[in-house]
Amino acid sequence: MTDLPADAPPACLADYAERARAVLPPDVWDYIEGGSGAEITLGANRAALDRVAVLPRVLRGVEVPDLTARLLGHRYAMPVGVAPMAYQRLVHPDGELALAAAAGAAGVPYLASTLGSTPIEEVAATGAPVWFQLYWLRDKALVLDLLARVRDAGCQALVVTVDVPVLGRRLRDLRNAFRLPAQVAAANLPNGRDDLAHGGTPGVSQLRARSGAAFAPALGWADLAWLRERIDLPLVVKGVLDPRDAQDAVRVGADAVVVSNHGGRQLDGAPASVTMLPEVVDAVGDRCEVLLDSGVRGGTDVLRALALGAAGVLVGRPLLWALAAGGRPAAETALDLLATELRDALALAGCPDPAAAQQLRTVASG
Repeated sequence: MTDLPADAPPACLADYAERARAVLPPDVWDYIEGGSGAEITLGANRAALDRVAVLPRVLRGVEVPDLTARLLGHRYAMPVGVAPMAYQRLVHPDGELALAAAAGAAGVPYLASTLGSTPIEEVAATGAPVWFQLYWLRDKALVLDLLARVRDAGCQALVVTVDVPVLGRRLRDLRNAFRLPAQVAAANLPNGRDDLAHGGTPGVSQLRARSGAAFAPALGWADLAWLRERIDLPLVVKGVLDPRDAQDAVRVGADAVVVSNHGGRQLDGAPASVTMLPEVVDAVGDRCEVLLDSGVRGGTDVLRALALGAAGVLVGRPLLWALAAGGRPAAETALDLLATELRDALALAGCPDPAAAQQLRTVASG
């Protein structure tokens, strides 16, 4: 992070962090920035990415790289999606609508969360390419209802998050007794506004209590197979670290897996996502696409992920910073910056497009 004059244009995504912190209530800042436990995995994500050195090629005749890439059968402006993030109206009144519109303007998919603070129908109406992220709910009738709404809204993919049998123990939220303000609710759930999310109890994260009541902890591969039979959308399994789980995801019909430790917010002590990326890529081969999530902060990180075999990445916190700092215009600028950084990184690595980056070698630095 750098100290910039308030009116200086941002030079990278990190420049939005302090601007966001300046306008957000401290407990909301802690909610979006914090991880679980001692935040070991949260820090490991960034450190591990920084240790990936990409070996550039020279004299490749590249002038202006083409950033476009195919993900799940659709061509997007770059191999990047906006990660699913809950309750975006916590950081800006326009919340999901602003960030989805920015994603649409940038030509990249927007992953709408089950715990979004705007209904999926309204998010899809922005015109952005939308993938819907599903948390498995205790009430299977609600799952079926969400699937019908996802289909009717025209979503392009279904992303099932599988690493939240229980919400991670996030100490910042516990110490803050974090709760949702009255104007923010889980808009995709019929009982999204209730005392479990909005009440206040010292030493208790109301979101952890709310999630524990709503989510089904005993999700298994048979449930994913049941789901695969009932949807005709591409199925993405998010929250995979062990290559054996990636192989099981392929077995039940997943079209893609997301290598993710939930941004360091679930099992503290789990490995950095990028550390496990090459093993997952090797485990699934060409049987499904592999995306990387957790710790991505700029175009060089996208290049690193591609060089390690990913088809693309999901970007989360930096886009929340931008949303908090300036709504849709700032989020659009942030995505433009990311595209500029990726274009430069590809050119400097001698790659005409993202597919060529997958042929680069990497070495461990430091």
